[in-house]
Order: sequence, then C-alpha cells, then structure tokens
Amino acid sequence: MTKTRALVLFSGGQDSTVCLAWALARFDQVETVGFDYGQRHAAELAARPRLLAAMRTIRSEWRSRLEEDHLIPLAAPRAIGGSALTQSMAIAMGRDGLPNTFVPGRNLMFLTAAAALGYRREIADLVGGMCETDFSGYPDCRHDTIQATAKALGLGLARDVRIHTPLMFIDKAATWKLAGEIGGEALVSLIVEESVTCYEGDRTHRHDWGYGCGICPACDLRARGFEKYRDTLSAKNRDDL
Repeated sequence: MTKTRALVLFSGGQDSTVCLAWALARFDQVETVGFDYGQRHAAELAARPRLLAAMRTIRSEWRSRLEEDHLIPLAAPRAIGGSALTQSMAIAMGRDGLPNTFVPGRNLMFLTAAAALGYRREIADLVGGMCETDFSGYPDCRHDTIQATAKALGLGLARDVRIHTPLMFIDKAATWKLAGEIGGEALVSLIVEESVTCYEGDRTHRHDWGYGCGICPACDLRARGFEKYRDTLSAKNRDDL
C-alpha cells in the first residue's frame, strides 16, 4: 500500500503546531518546512527544533511519522521592506486599511517554495495554518487565495498540488480546542510553553496562554482565544458534574 505523505508549513507558532498535529493524525509520513525571511520575531525559528522534538513524544505513532525538517531562506520580504514584521517599526494600521504587519505576498512565496520542495520530495499535499476567521485582515490568508494558488501551482508544476488549511474557518478558541482533541493536554501545554506567536518574539513574559509581549495583535488573538477555550472547558466540566 502506498503511504500518504504531507509537507507542513511549520513556523514554530501556535497555528502551525496545531496543523502539524492535524497532519500527523492523518498522514503516514510528514515532513516540515520553515522559512527564514528576516522576521523580527526570529524566536519563532528557534522554537521549531524544540517543538519538533516534543511532538515525537506526544503520540507513539508520531515518532515514526514525523520525518525530515527543512529550513528555506527567503530574502525577498526583508529586501522589499515596509512591514513591521521585517523592520523595526511600531505596529500600526496602514493607509490601505491593513495592519503594517502584512508582508505582501508572504504566503504566496511560502506556498510556492513549499510546492517546489514537495515536487522534489514527491509530496503533493501541503498543510498550512492560514485562517480567514481569526486573522488580521491579510488577503493572502483567504480561502479563495489559497485555492487559486493551489490551482496555479498545479498548472505550473504539471502535477497535483493540494493545500490543506484545517484552521481556515475556525477561530482561535476552536484552534485551542482542536489541539486538545488531537493531542490532549500534552499538546496544549506544549503550545503554551514552546510555540511563539508574538510579533515581538517575546520569550520573557509568561501568561496563562504562553509567552509574549501581551500587547501585539497576535498576542491579543491568542490570549482571547485561550480565555474563551478555557471558559468553554470550565462550563463543560460543570455540566458533567
């Protein structure tokens, strides 16, 4: 029987960690790819090896399923500039109505590089944490954008390219819930302790939901989602009594 294979876009953040668990629960062999694009929150990249090592211990079958990790340098986003994620500038709303944390075309670059790597690795299934429910308004996170990209990549590579986005239509509270359903409290705790979502890459301030500055939009989404998730768990526990 042919083994199913997936390549997960794995940044070291909360969403990509949940997506990795989702892929490990569904595919026989899973590889990961991260991107060094000059992001100011480089602590995210440093978290990747710690997370990958710990993921192998959460489920016995994940140890054999989780295979090679890849790190690809992408100089274009930093060279283009103008984003608070690649330059030292205050996070603010831009004149176009998007936050200046938007890195134009970032997900398109990521998916193109991942599809090219998948071509070489003979992997047609890509998994990414893009989401249009709980996001900052980034147009390259939308479902239509991702599916159009999959079609273009399939045409350009003359082979099937399937992009799975398990978080696309759920909010951050549901993302925490999905982590618990797939990997139990061990996965939730791992995300809290090791994943980096903060745009500042802050690893000094510890909150119930993990480490971060507690101020940036990414921290705000993560914190509010965690609070809602915990409230839901508490209500369920009361109902079960």
